[in-house]
Amino acid sequence: MFVRLRRLRLATQLFLLQVLVVGLMVAAGTVLALVDAQLDARADARRRVLDVSQTFAASPEVVAALRAPDPASRLQPLAESIRRGTGVDFVVVMSTGRVRYSHPDPAQIGRSFIGHVGPALAGRPLTETYRGTLGPSIRAVVPVFGPDRRVRGMVAIGITTTRVSEQLARRIPGIIGVSALGFALAAVGALLVSRRLRRQTLGLGPEEITRMYEHHDAVLHSVREGILVLDRDRRLLLANDEAVRLIDLPPGAEGRPAAGLEVPRPLRELLASGRTVTDEIHLTDDRVLVVDQLPATRDGRSLGTVTTLRDHTELEALTGELDSMRGFAEALRAQAHEAANRLHTVITLVELGRADEAVRFATAELATAQQLTDRLLGAVREPVLAALLLGKAAQANERGVELSITDDTAMAGTAVQPRDLVTVVGNLVDNAIEAALAAPPPRRVIVTVHEHTGALVVRVSDTGAGLDPAKVHDAFTRGWSTKATERLQGRGLGLGLVHQVVRRYDGAIEVGRDTGAVFTVRLPIPEEAIK
Repeated sequence: MFVRLRRLRLATQLFLLQVLVVGLMVAAGTVLALVDAQLDARADARRRVLDVSQTFAASPEVVAALRAPDPASRLQPLAESIRRGTGVDFVVVMSTGRVRYSHPDPAQIGRSFIGHVGPALAGRPLTETYRGTLGPSIRAVVPVFGPDRRVRGMVAIGITTTRVSEQLARRIPGIIGVSALGFALAAVGALLVSRRLRRQTLGLGPEEITRMYEHHDAVLHSVREGILVLDRDRRLLLANDEAVRLIDLPPGAEGRPAAGLEVPRPLRELLASGRTVTDEIHLTDDRVLVVDQLPATRDGRSLGTVTTLRDHTELEALTGELDSMRGFAEALRAQAHEAANRLHTVITLVELGRADEAVRFATAELATAQQLTDRLLGAVREPVLAALLLGKAAQANERGVELSITDDTAMAGTAVQPRDLVTVVGNLVDNAIEAALAAPPPRRVIVTVHEHTGALVVRVSDTGAGLDPAKVHDAFTRGWSTKATERLQGRGLGLGLVHQVVRRYDGAIEVGRDTGAVFTVRLPIPEEAIK
């Protein structure tokens, strides 16, 4: 039976449970009400017979009749009129010796009263349930006082328990009716609750709900993508483990409005807006995230939004390195082509007998390039940075941009990681080259890297159109580019990645304007690294 019940839908189980509980409560309440009604009926009967007996005993006619030569002849009619008028079952007037002067059954007159009279003889009223000549009854026995305040007789008035039971029986249908009405209303309420619960649980049983919850919870917390679920009021309902890790959500974030989450501003605005996005790039302090946000609906009703976060930090880094390698490869191919042209020219000059001119032509550009290489390798102790600058110089030259490295460029070993140096310098130089190419000649980029007052300073300027001050914030907080592109990776992230490095090092970045844009980055050098 219990197995069959467990297979029922949750709403049905809840309805049956509610009906059972309500039925038990109504039954218990009905029993208590009947018991209480019986006690009330008996208490009411006691009050009634006591009041009537005290009033009758205090009547002057009763006192006078007790002093008459034949008390029964006067008290019997009087007692019967009181009995009929008050609805009691018997009115007995007796002497202090328990001899009856009145009784509903005239044959009992003159006989001894059956019951307790001790308190009445002592001047106190008495109420009791006792079996007399008319059967069990609730009676009151009170004294009759003479003018001298002495007890001259007694009055016993009672109502049989059968009469009390009849009065109670008349109240039982009303009690049961009220109980039945209460049970019916409770059952209807339980049915309405059950129907609402059935809609909310989609008619599933408890085992199905448990199994579904366990599976969904396991999936949510094991997937490699971050998942954020927000309701229609833009409050965070759920964040899986990966989402907490990717955007560093603090404990207790669930239940808070999206506008109050401690996440980067662009991502916070996206969550609060609820707009639909696909593959939108967002930057945190140390990650590149690709964000999708879609509305969650069921049966045409909006339930909120579901946002997925994918970590593309490593992919972006690899893509950037790949782009750099492609650039280097293109530069090498171009240089190889140019070297081949120069070689053919040298060979031709030699064949023409102009050996001295051939030597001067062959060594002129080589001396200039070697001079730049020697200067960088002597001033910059970080080989990765020196190689990057040399490569960018060759790449810019091939693309028709003059890249100048100032004479004060120098750097000792610092605590800045080589990969971070590549990110900062490489992206700033790439952006500068793109900006210079977009402007009319002369196209020039100037790079300075040196240590100054406990900080590594990187300064890159170009002859491009400059950066609109209104777009500076966007350029550093999320994927942004001045060029239209359909690629997800490799565009619009350069300045954002630079900003990540600057924040990690507690540095600063400034955007100025000379001929074109001027970017200045300061990365503090720890004192132990300086020493």
